[in-house]
Amino acid sequence: LQSVLIKTCFRQHRFNFLIKSMATPLQYQVAVIGGGAAGIFTAINVARLQPEWKVVVIEKTGKLLSKVKVSGGGRCNVTHACFDKKLFPLFYPRGASLIKKTAHHFFTTDTIQWFQERGVELKTEPDGRMFPVSDTSQTIIDVLLHEASRYQVEFRLHATVEDVSKENNQFLIRLGNGHFVEATHCCVASGGMLQERSLHWIKTMGHTLVPPAPSLFTFNAPSNSLIKLMGVSVPQVRVRIQGSKFEETGPLLITHWGFSGPAVLRLSAWGARWLQEKNYQFTIHINWLEGEGWNSANLSAHFDTQRNLQPTKQLSTSGLFQLPKRLWAHFLSEAEIDETCRFATLSARQKNKLIKLLTDQEIAIAGKTTFKEEFVTAGGIDCSQIDPVRLESKLVPGLFFAGEVIDVDGITGGFNFQHAWSSGYLAAMGIADSPNH
Repeated sequence: LQSVLIKTCFRQHRFNFLIKSMATPLQYQVAVIGGGAAGIFTAINVARLQPEWKVVVIEKTGKLLSKVKVSGGGRCNVTHACFDKKLFPLFYPRGASLIKKTAHHFFTTDTIQWFQERGVELKTEPDGRMFPVSDTSQTIIDVLLHEASRYQVEFRLHATVEDVSKENNQFLIRLGNGHFVEATHCCVASGGMLQERSLHWIKTMGHTLVPPAPSLFTFNAPSNSLIKLMGVSVPQVRVRIQGSKFEETGPLLITHWGFSGPAVLRLSAWGARWLQEKNYQFTIHINWLEGEGWNSANLSAHFDTQRNLQPTKQLSTSGLFQLPKRLWAHFLSEAEIDETCRFATLSARQKNKLIKLLTDQEIAIAGKTTFKEEFVTAGGIDCSQIDPVRLESKLVPGLFFAGEVIDVDGITGGFNFQHAWSSGYLAAMGIADSPNH
């Protein structure tokens, strides 16, 4: 076998990729499918625990840790500052039962410590998201690749997995170029399952695949006049999906296609299956004044009070609510209230229309837009077929899973990366402790 050593510079250090051409299967103790956060974290920790083993990561693209690179606007939302193990699973629309188990073995505190021991300090933002103090995802990438280099993890890039089978206690992995990798243990960490056929060989091994559904996406409202206010945000609104139980409060951002922000993204996560069934055609109701405690009942009385206290005050300059000026002007226009209208001249019809817009605006949604790097897929390997501590298949000994390929997904805020670290670490522990060495 002829080996070609390709040196690629990753900012502060150089990282060596060993790309091998071969006529017969190349043998490893561990093959990890997927070069994302969960896959590389698995490989690093296996190689650390079993330094004599040969560990390879198989990645279908030419890039490693691509989602880490762009997540959090290029800062990488490593985890979330929730330190209550009972509360933590509540942030996962799917897979909460598995998270309950993994949280007791590798939790947020363990993630913080793992990176801290390797020189990476994390900071907490007011909303609980945690980022490296450097404010760049490259810090996380560098430390992961440094650890991989330190423990001699190998990488095979541009290597699409076409099939995986198990014969004589060995996994035979067939790649798209006709080459093969043979390994004693196999960990699948291939990320979100966009199409079931991409993991057809998992079904051949007897596993059930929960059908995929997009999660963490934004809402399109192309016909609504609000999109003219793209860039305007409100820190605390309540968004409810009509005809469902789904509602969320939090920041909302108006975009050139509709609505984004944590409130919308969380709604898309909790309602992922329901919204898919509706073909993303639905109606939302927004209370723009949720953060100030207003609803239709108390707001009507508030307007009447203002009529008595400052009858000559113009509504356009009243500063009545803590809304962005452009948004307030838009609502006045939609309620047919001109700039010179005073509280004393505000008609009952105008008042009621304005209150409806402010506290219960009804907006038709027509479609979704993938939320850039935060895109997550619901669905994947059925959790009931995976050991919740070892992350090993209950059906195929030696087959492990980590990350989003499992039917687990969290809301936005660092929860999906925490699942990647937790599942990757536990899969590594399970592999390293496997009796099938």
